[in-house]
Amino acid sequence: MNTAYLDMIRGKQPGVTPVWYMRQAGRSQAAYRKIKEKYTLFEITKQPELCAQVTELPVKEYGVDAAILYKDIMSPMVSIGVDVDIKPGVGPVFDTPIQRLSDVERLHAFDPAKVEYIAKTIQLLTTEVLKVPLIGFCGAPFTVASYLIEGGPTKNYNKTRGLMVSEPHVWHALMEKLATMSTEYLSMQAESGANALQIFDSWVGAVNRNQYDIFIFPHMERIISTVKARFPTVPLAMNGVGTDHLVTSWAKLPLDVVALDWRSSLRDAASRGVTQTVQGNLDPAYLLADTKTISAQVDTILMDGVHHGKHIFNLGHGVFPEVDPEKLHWLTDYVHDKSRELWAREGTADE
Repeated sequence: MNTAYLDMIRGKQPGVTPVWYMRQAGRSQAAYRKIKEKYTLFEITKQPELCAQVTELPVKEYGVDAAILYKDIMSPMVSIGVDVDIKPGVGPVFDTPIQRLSDVERLHAFDPAKVEYIAKTIQLLTTEVLKVPLIGFCGAPFTVASYLIEGGPTKNYNKTRGLMVSEPHVWHALMEKLATMSTEYLSMQAESGANALQIFDSWVGAVNRNQYDIFIFPHMERIISTVKARFPTVPLAMNGVGTDHLVTSWAKLPLDVVALDWRSSLRDAASRGVTQTVQGNLDPAYLLADTKTISAQVDTILMDGVHHGKHIFNLGHGVFPEVDPEKLHWLTDYVHDKSRELWAREGTADE
């Protein structure tokens, strides 16, 4: 197995910066679009062989150092008795948004049998298919709650933040339920063979740091501490968008990897308390530029990562449909070649 991704996190300097991309399996790939002509996202995830094929696509096409399981952050909702529909061009939508405590109390306990196909896909990937580590993941309670409360995607999160500050007892009850689901869901993935885990708190940048520390941090700490206690050798990462103001709080969580978007400085991460591996953080918009423009930006990111000491290259957010897959193939090769030069020059690569 190519272990560069895991080696970097564990401090076994591999002499190269490992790379993978958020949303690397999906919308920009011709083979994936062909599959999507026949199946919906949920239909793909319920077929382990097909889901494994989609998960492996970017590993074969781009040469990345890790695969991330193809699924959605809404995938486990069925396990707690919530029906969700993913509408094309819109996203996850719910017919009965959460508004009061009785709505929270209707949520079931996590039932792994209802997402057994996810466990089977992980087992297939890690025992028969992949030659790189597999990353399992979940959506964080705030981000999942934002969909449940708003009834679907939103740009302002007014209802979510409003419930948080006006009905804290309802908010914390919902966070408790979702935190338990996240903990058990991540544990199921680790038990099934996932080599690493990531928590996507995609929309938590909508809250300020004080709100985060009061209403969200304790629940995140419980999830991460519990999973790490159960699976101490499985690395755990956190990712969000527009979260620069939350970096110092994230640094206090028992994480192995802190993912930073393009608004944050990798070079300044250590001075802000981040001793963990940093992940990121090319602005995905650069993928529409020419290779000279991209390489100049990548050079800075890679040097900042070398300066930090432990770095996984990624985008600051996900690959979008307009990206040319050949550009990602080129970028992966460039990151590998350039980072080898930098680590060797800095004298930090293992002999």
